[in-house]
Amino acid sequence: MCIATTEDSSWKLNFDGASNVVGNGIGAVLVSSNGDHYPFTCKLDFDCTNNMAEYEACIMGLQAVVERGIKKLEVYGDSALVVYQLRGEWETRDLKLINYRKVVLGLLEKFDDINFNYLPRDENHMADALATLASMIKANKEKEMRPIQMSVYEAPAHCCNIEKKEKNDSPWYQDILQYVRDRKYPEQANENDKRTLRRLACDYVLDGDILYKRRKD
Repeated sequence: MCIATTEDSSWKLNFDGASNVVGNGIGAVLVSSNGDHYPFTCKLDFDCTNNMAEYEACIMGLQAVVERGIKKLEVYGDSALVVYQLRGEWETRDLKLINYRKVVLGLLEKFDDINFNYLPRDENHMADALATLASMIKANKEKEMRPIQMSVYEAPAHCCNIEKKEKNDSPWYQDILQYVRDRKYPEQANENDKRTLRRLACDYVLDGDILYKRRKD
């Protein structure tokens, strides 16, 4: 992964650690001012507490930010202990965490402006998902693991799975178009198909003869 250029405006970093009976994992997501997301994840192949995993996740994310020359950063984590210790509002008495905090403080010298913010777990879902995934995967150290690519499907698989022998002059969205325009179902549609079609049709709008998919704008 490479970010070719950095910007003067502030970037955001979300981090999270996961420690369970299966294993330990960490995740971080770097978000640019334009809203681009750059995920990081790593499996921890050593015994650690959940607080140690949280610090590991924070350090991994900060190191990635430093490597890219970003100077302004807003950091978000769902570990109140880690966030408030790094803000200097809580003391660090656990010997296992003292050295972690020193590493973070050393990284902070690379920034012109950085702030740590507490974020509820249900609002830190992407970093949490990455950490949980890493903790549960059994990694093979001898073989390379390709990056995970996430896609977004906007229609059921059967809409695009049309065999050549079944193909006609109608587009794949013909059923949606017919329902939006005429409120009619395909002849062979059962009740489940009708419910699915009604749900899909809510995302489309007809302007003249052109069917548009609704967007946020």
